[in-house]
Amino acid sequence: MKRKSPMRRLAEGALVAAVAALLSGCLLWPGQFSATLDLRRDGTFTYTYDGEIYLMALSKLAQMGSGMQADETFEPEPCFDDDSFEERDCTGDELAAQRRTWDESQAERAERKKREADAARAMLGGLDPADPAAAEELAARLRRQAGWKEVTSKGDGRFDVRFALTGKIEHDFLFPTIEGFPMVNSFVAVTRRVDGTIRVDAPGFAPQASGNPFQSLIAGMGGMPLPAGDGNETGPAIPRTEGTFTITTDGEILANNTDEGARPVAAGRALSWPVNVRTKAAPTALIRID
Repeated sequence: MKRKSPMRRLAEGALVAAVAALLSGCLLWPGQFSATLDLRRDGTFTYTYDGEIYLMALSKLAQMGSGMQADETFEPEPCFDDDSFEERDCTGDELAAQRRTWDESQAERAERKKREADAARAMLGGLDPADPAAAEELAARLRRQAGWKEVTSKGDGRFDVRFALTGKIEHDFLFPTIEGFPMVNSFVAVTRRVDGTIRVDAPGFAPQASGNPFQSLIAGMGGMPLPAGDGNETGPAIPRTEGTFTITTDGEILANNTDEGARPVAAGRALSWPVNVRTKAAPTALIRID
């Protein structure tokens, strides 16, 4: 039987921890996209998002996070001589003890997977991530919500979407929101203050800046295939985040963290941020409209 090398086991263990942290802290993930926010002095806003969104709990990454280290078959560990420390054949009792330990660990893994599956269903508003129909059910749910013009499931938790919504900034605005989901991480948050200013933050467009070292690790691996088993087999690729976020406004730009500052456009002034795996700071701006 072919054993995994210690380095491979160590790498897989680190990746399991990283994926588990990602799934618990970042349910949604942007892929290739273009996003815009237009803010007018009269309080009108239009937000658009055109591109990919990954729902990580529907991806094979979730399966890898919960079961990558689980061996499908029992593989005995080597035994060593107490005096010479040289490898030797294991006795029947030693093999039986190893087998009992392996059986117990399998039972523990199975129970852990069940708890994780129950937690995933709760996070997904009752959807079962193991159900092949879950992705289309979610797409249909999104299409019922205002703003979601197109939602197409592409498999492995990836959705191609076109979102556009116009309204009045009389209250806070978050994107995305999903009906029935008790907890969704936001790509963009627009907050209206009582002094007539609008605060715009886009934490979802800078996973490197999350403060979560595992999430930063996953972000830096964007586009890389993951191991699916022994040998040269590969699993799904980590989603690669790459796009642009642009704010246009006829209001007064009080602060922003772009590299080049505001530029004049026909509709007033514009701020733009390139978004990719090297983005260290989440886009942010403060704009006065009153």
